Amino acid sequence: MKKLIINADDYGLHEFINQGIMEGAMHGCISSTSIMPVAAAFEHAVNLLNTNENSVGVGVHLTLVAASPILEPKKISTLVDAEGNFASAYPAFIKKYICGTVRLAEIYQEFYAQIAKVKSTGIPITHLDSHQHLHVLPGMIDVVIALAKEFKIKAIRIPAEDYLFFHEFSFGRYIGKCGLSFLAQIARKKLKKANIVSPDYFWGMMAGGNMNEATLAQIISQLPNGVNEIMVHPGYNTGELRKLFDWQYHWDQELSALTDKNLLNSLRHNKIELVSFGALANE
Repeated sequence: MKKLIINADDYGLHEFINQGIMEGAMHGCISSTSIMPVAAAFEHAVNLLNTNENSVGVGVHLTLVAASPILEPKKISTLVDAEGNFASAYPAFIKKYICGTVRLAEIYQEFYAQIAKVKSTGIPITHLDSHQHLHVLPGMIDVVIALAKEFKIKAIRIPAEDYLFFHEFSFGRYIGKCGLSFLAQIARKKLKKANIVSPDYFWGMMAGGNMNEATLAQIISQLPNGVNEIMVHPGYNTGELRKLFDWQYHWDQELSALTDKNLLNSLRHNKIELVSFGALANE
C-alpha cells in the first residue's frame, strides 16, 4: 500500500507563503506543513490555521539560521552573532558546528523554546523537522530525539532522497543531496532505536523550490510501497518573495502544481492515500 505525506515547508516565513500553503491544503493535495516559530509571520500562520477548516498536520520547522532566536542572545551565545541573530546561511553555521564552537546544550534550549512556542498555541504537533535539514547533523539529531521524547512527539523527518533520483541535474545540488542523504540514513538508525517513526522514503531535494507538475507526476509515478514524503514550497507572488529570499524558488509554480486537478485524480486513480505525520505516528 502506498501512503503519501505532501509537506509544505516554511509555514510562518511570510504571509504570501502562509496563504499559499493554506490554499494547497484546502483545495489541493498538501496534507502536512512545518511551522517556523521564529519567523515573522508566525502569528499570521497560527490565525490561518484557527480560522480555516482543514485536516492538515502541523510539525515544527526548527530553525538555527537566517532568523533571530526566541531566547535571549546571552543565553545562547554560541548560536548568534554580535547582533544577536543566527548565522545568515547554513554554510556559516555548519562551519562553526564542525569546528566545535557551538554548544549542543544551547541548541537544546533554543529548540525547546521553539517547540514550546508552537505547543502554547494549542496546535497539535505531528512531527519535527528543520530549516535546511540541520537536525540530521551528528550530535544535533540526538538533541532533537531527546526533545521529541520530552514533548511526546512521535515522528521526525528523515530527508534521505534516493541517490539515483535526478531532476534537472545540478552537480552542486546533487553532491549536497548525497551528503544529506548519507547523514539522514545514520539518523534514521537512531530514530529506530528511540522508537520514533519517520516516512520510509523522501523526495524533494533535487527539485527543491521547483516542484512543478511534471516533476510531481514523475515522483508519484515511481512511489514505492510504504510511506513517502514529498517536500514542497508553495506560495503566492514569487516576484515579491524573491526580493526577500534569494533562493530562486518558484512558489507560484509549486502552488499551481499542488492544486492541479490532474494530480489529485492521479493520486485517486493509483490508490495513493494522502496522510500526515500524525497518521504515521498512530500506526
